[in-house]
Amino acid sequence: MYLIGEALVGEGNEIAHIDLVVGEKEGPVGQAFAAGLASLSVGHTPLLAVIRPNLPPKPFTLIVPKVTVKGMEEAEKIFGPAQAAVAKAVADSVEESIVPKEKVDDLVIICSVFIHPEAKDYRRIFHYNYSATKLALNRAFANYPSLEKIMYEKDRARHPIMGFRVPRLWNPPYLQIAIDLTDIERVKNLLKEIPRNDRIIFEVGTPLIKKYGTRVIGEMRELVKDSLIVADLKTLDVGQVEVDIAFDETADAVVVSGLASKETADKFIHEAKRLGIYSIMDMMDVGDPLHQLKGLRGPPDIVILHRGIDEERGGKTRWELLREIKSEFKDRRVLVAVAGGIEPSSAKNALEMGADILVVGRYITQSKEPRRATNEFLEILGVEADLYRIHEE
Repeated sequence: MYLIGEALVGEGNEIAHIDLVVGEKEGPVGQAFAAGLASLSVGHTPLLAVIRPNLPPKPFTLIVPKVTVKGMEEAEKIFGPAQAAVAKAVADSVEESIVPKEKVDDLVIICSVFIHPEAKDYRRIFHYNYSATKLALNRAFANYPSLEKIMYEKDRARHPIMGFRVPRLWNPPYLQIAIDLTDIERVKNLLKEIPRNDRIIFEVGTPLIKKYGTRVIGEMRELVKDSLIVADLKTLDVGQVEVDIAFDETADAVVVSGLASKETADKFIHEAKRLGIYSIMDMMDVGDPLHQLKGLRGPPDIVILHRGIDEERGGKTRWELLREIKSEFKDRRVLVAVAGGIEPSSAKNALEMGADILVVGRYITQSKEPRRATNEFLEILGVEADLYRIHEE
């Protein structure tokens, strides 16, 4: 049995990232400790943590450099402020009972340390690595993070070094803007008018994809950056292939027609799940959406209750199915969207009936003031315009 801890502390070139393992000398961590100390490799020489020469802390701690050390100048950062910082953090953790005092002779620690080659400030190297090591030890003995925390934050968090945000649908309701224009310049002008908000989804409409191909998804990505993009493929055949094509163009979600065969839909949903993007099933012209969903190997992430233009003119909706679908798949977290002639006057009713996503097209895309039209829906959703929620720890 062993414990694992991780922590990132600091900023700039002196930033510290610690990964560590704590375990018994007689177990696998002890074996790895001895093997590491005896097996030297060029640029990654392991060393014991010491508070000062001839004074290691207990539990004994083996430092392993993550970044290849080239030359004595870089080595001094490891055999100096980093080495002392890790040792002091271990000793203080014992003093503060983070590490049980009665176990110090039974345990060993393996600590992987990141030192940027361009790091210059030894004081910052010490402080950041001390704090990161102590935090990582605290987390290891607290069995951090809890599964509940992971599930809560996995779609909310943003990695600070990645440089972009991965959009996830963790906090409905959302507004999905269906862009069915067929002039790419009009599309680009429209996108410049739409406020950026984490409740807005951009849909690359079927006519747009048919005219320009899936490469238009990549062109839209350049303009909307971190927003969630849906490729409305309305796939009827070769489900896996079409998912792959849209994925390669950075689509975050793909749409299969509810009229597709069970085999096509199952392959489509499976491939989207494998690639980590959302699968959406559009139920336009499907007689019994619930029956269609029950026949699948597993439901899509999102179901669209879609009425066509002729149905819009007749004033019909199928929103009564919202609650039925959610009840049937209550253990699978299936989101339900409504589409077809959605306007502010009908949006509130759709939300009250349980809609998670409002799919709006012409009301926004053909408006003389698309920003104002978009903000009307954002107000109904109860959110502010130009708002992104980003969680970092």
